[in-house]
Amino acid sequence: MTEIALTLTDAHASTARRARRQRLQDAVFRNATLAFALLVLLILGGVTVSLIDGALPALRAFGFGFVGTEVWNPVSEQFGALAPIYGTLVTSVIAMAVGIPVSFGIALFITEMCPAWLKRPLGVAIELLAGIPSIIYGIWGLFVFAPFMQSTVQPFLIATLGQIPGIGNLFMGPPYGIGILTAGLILGIMVLPFITSITRDVFETVPPMVRESAYGLGATTWEVVWNVVLPYTRTGVVGGVMLGLGRALGETMAVTFVIGNAHRISSSIMAPGTTISASIANEFTEAVGDVYTSSLVALGLILFLITFTVLSIAKLMLLRLQRKAGA
Repeated sequence: MTEIALTLTDAHASTARRARRQRLQDAVFRNATLAFALLVLLILGGVTVSLIDGALPALRAFGFGFVGTEVWNPVSEQFGALAPIYGTLVTSVIAMAVGIPVSFGIALFITEMCPAWLKRPLGVAIELLAGIPSIIYGIWGLFVFAPFMQSTVQPFLIATLGQIPGIGNLFMGPPYGIGILTAGLILGIMVLPFITSITRDVFETVPPMVRESAYGLGATTWEVVWNVVLPYTRTGVVGGVMLGLGRALGETMAVTFVIGNAHRISSSIMAPGTTISASIANEFTEAVGDVYTSSLVALGLILFLITFTVLSIAKLMLLRLQRKAGA
């Protein structure tokens, strides 16, 4: 009896030690993950404070007129952010207009209609596109794509869409080759693999039984995609689109090569322009004077606010979609 009691006591002690060790490990893991989460917030707060502090001289000098002024003259120290903001938004819109439908088409083909032997090569090709450095896109855009735009695409747009009342102003002017349209198309090519990869992955999460049931009821491929696949994966699809938009808003080198880097706003999307990131990359190393440097930092702050606003809107859209799905 004594030996049995000692054995039970040792077992209880071993179980208690194991439970204490597990509780300690859980506490360490919980605190470590909390510290990592707080570190992200700390870094984000530090970046925000640094941008605001660096932008204060420009904001004091120009006030809110900095956002609504097109003039950018380092000699007279007159700076305005309107032209870079305009270029950033327009090139991103063009990129999304090109990238979203093409990415959806590729993702739908791979997941719904692609032969089995072709799926893997297409997937690898898309991933390789995502891995190409942005400066390579810029060099290719400057030496290959821009001359093609100048000799073929832009003259065609001028002769056709440029003659239509209303939208014709968007396609007027000489065919420079470089410009906002070219930069937007390059961005569209760059965001395509990101949106395609995420969209393809979330499309493949749809259970095969759900697809087969829809086909068994007589649905066409388009009806299965529109009524089954997209409702099931809409949260992931929106996330992929937002990732692509974030890439388009912040892209620097590829845009710098092909946009023309002109601080002016033109009614034609074929005219040269600039973006926030291109302006900072081009001019930060040669900025002389506190106001000049502060104006470039203020551009960075504006880009940060634009990105934050876009991501907030995307989050609200996702919450609304989730509420509708729950209802």
